[in-house]
Amino acid sequence: MTPAIELLKRQRIAHAVHSYAHDRDAGSYGAEAVEKLGLDPARVFKTLLAAADSRELLVAIVPVAGQLDLKALAEAAGCRRCDMAAADAAQRATGYLVGGISPLGQKKRLRTFLDASAQSLPAIHVSAGRRGLEVELAPADLLRLTEARFAPIGRAR
Repeated sequence: MTPAIELLKRQRIAHAVHSYAHDRDAGSYGAEAVEKLGLDPARVFKTLLAAADSRELLVAIVPVAGQLDLKALAEAAGCRRCDMAAADAAQRATGYLVGGISPLGQKKRLRTFLDASAQSLPAIHVSAGRRGLEVELAPADLLRLTEARFAPIGRAR
């Protein structure tokens, strides 16, 4: 059991866990989840970490069908610019390995932004804290547990 799933159970949040056999050669963890679980790519969200110009790490949750707009994230966070965080910094701050970083149950509380596209969805899928493990939950529950806010931070590829 991962810290993400433990948090959901402890808080009694309605959720569903979905697992699949992770392929080490997969080019994209999110795309692999979409394919192996037969999910709509607009409902599967990836968790990314960015570094603000102040060196603050930020969590950005965007659909796997698109990509993170770093300028939009910087605007939402109130900083001049953002860059993708180094993998080792992301892993240290969250306690999860890249490819399995969940927005839930992270080691350190980081400011979190969920793409506004999730507002209209009844449920979304995010990493459950391990490669090959996804959790389905309501966006409102994700916001509450992570103290996140909606922001238009994703863009189509």
